[in-house]
Amino acid sequence: MTKVQDISNRMFELYHGVHRLVNETMCQEGVSLARSKFLFFLQRLGPCRSTDIACALNYAPRTVTEAIDGLERDRLVTREPDPEDRRAKIVAITELGRSVLEAASAPKQLVINEIFSTLSDEEMDRFHDLVGKLCSKVQTMQAEREGADMKDAAE
Repeated sequence: MTKVQDISNRMFELYHGVHRLVNETMCQEGVSLARSKFLFFLQRLGPCRSTDIACALNYAPRTVTEAIDGLERDRLVTREPDPEDRRAKIVAITELGRSVLEAASAPKQLVINEIFSTLSDEEMDRFHDLVGKLCSKVQTMQAEREGADMKDAAE
């Protein structure tokens, strides 16, 4: 195995491990990491249609509908008719949804802080720079692929 493959495998291992720990911690407070993404989006941007959520989070519309069904059943969101389109519904976070999201935020941050506390300040600075550099490369590659896809579609 090459060094790049080993680093890549360890990055995936780190991501999945952190994701699992954060999700378990948040679930103890009443909301999974996946559900919190929807709630956070609605809290930040306000009421909107499920198609807007699907587009913004890059999820399939059916996935969003199923998630909202569950959130509505648990009284974390409401659906009201869209005054501009009678076929659509406007989804909004409820006060209970805000409370659950807030309750899960502190334990989530504690887990993340504990994980990263293993790094010194210098290591943290270096890690921040390295991750930023890798993120920039990913963004560049995505933009190039989207450009190529647009070009292919035009031809």
